[in-house]
Amino acid sequence: MKPVSRYHPLLVTLHWLLAVLIVAALAVGFFGLAAMSNADPRKMAVLHLHMAGGMLILALMVVRLVVRLRTSPPARVTTGHAMLDRLAPVTHWGFYLVILAMVGTGYATGILAGHPAIVFAGSGDPLPPSFALYPTWVAHGYLAALLAGLIALHLLAALYHHFVRKDRLFRRMSFARRAADSSVAAE
Repeated sequence: MKPVSRYHPLLVTLHWLLAVLIVAALAVGFFGLAAMSNADPRKMAVLHLHMAGGMLILALMVVRLVVRLRTSPPARVTTGHAMLDRLAPVTHWGFYLVILAMVGTGYATGILAGHPAIVFAGSGDPLPPSFALYPTWVAHGYLAALLAGLIALHLLAALYHHFVRKDRLFRRMSFARRAADSSVAAE
């Protein structure tokens, strides 16, 4: 693959779109769904939105993974610390794993709780009194906390690169022209 200075524009678009969708899904889960009783009639609409958002996130993550594997990435950036440099790719690929696990546990909880019929088909059946009896729901909550931590770590790393290292890292995830020669790989 040819050396480039920035990620592919489709990958940039998916990155920022997924960032918004994932933060929104976490916010809806933590502050909307978790705060509502399953007997609250409004919960059905919020759950519908949350589940549809999760399905959209899964679809976009699959597209993002394919684009990521099929396009040239910019050269790796160093933090100046060997351990942090080894941790960065693990964290980035960890996002894929945690998000896919989030969708998987959400989907499994939905199946176990009868959500396809209740939430999407409008069967009229009530939601279960609590989702806590489903181990997949418990895992979904722990994964959500882990994902929130990964997002915070990712944000702190980006800010470290921008304000401390001043290495123009944000430019790699921008819509500017991708240079295709080796002189820009170190940019």
